[in-house]
Amino acid sequence: MILIENTCISDDIEDQLFVCNLDKCKGACCIEGDSGAPLDEGERAILDEIYPFVEPYLSEAGKQVIAKEGTSTTDWDGDYVTPIIEGRECAYAIYDEKGILKCGIEAAYNDGKINYKKPLSCHLYPIRVTKYDEFHALNYDRWSICSPACSFGQELGVPVYKFLKEPLIRAYGPGWYDQLTEEIGDRQAARLNELNEKGK
Repeated sequence: MILIENTCISDDIEDQLFVCNLDKCKGACCIEGDSGAPLDEGERAILDEIYPFVEPYLSEAGKQVIAKEGTSTTDWDGDYVTPIIEGRECAYAIYDEKGILKCGIEAAYNDGKINYKKPLSCHLYPIRVTKYDEFHALNYDRWSICSPACSFGQELGVPVYKFLKEPLIRAYGPGWYDQLTEEIGDRQAARLNELNEKGK
């Protein structure tokens, strides 16, 4: 594991290769699972504030669920999440012309209507963050629906921490990310030196 400031980062985030391949998975992470996307306390207020700008992008079913449950709700553990439609897709999910599920919030962001891209938990996936009193644990989440992303990441040679550079900086800042890349570079150099020594 890697320790930086108040974060504990799994080795998988350095080692695993991953690049989303929406043409293959069709945005399955927006529909699979037992509840909506996890939300921070502060994101609930943001969703309330931006909803008038996001609503025009959403499906009628999504709008109906949000009208009934609110822009956020709670799951069975009492954690804040996005609402879902009939136990399936996120209420903010929309289908594009290829039948791929995408985020209505992100569509509004891309059109310059809002400055909030999407819930941080979605932006960070496949990293899941568990927050404890004194530190955050960052772990790589293995999910069968993401096997196309793993294959695509291997094909392109892109590790998780590089694929998720933008959301990691969003979450922890550019200085933190610079420390992460430096630490990973040092670890890889040390492993290479070790191999070279064994090869002599």
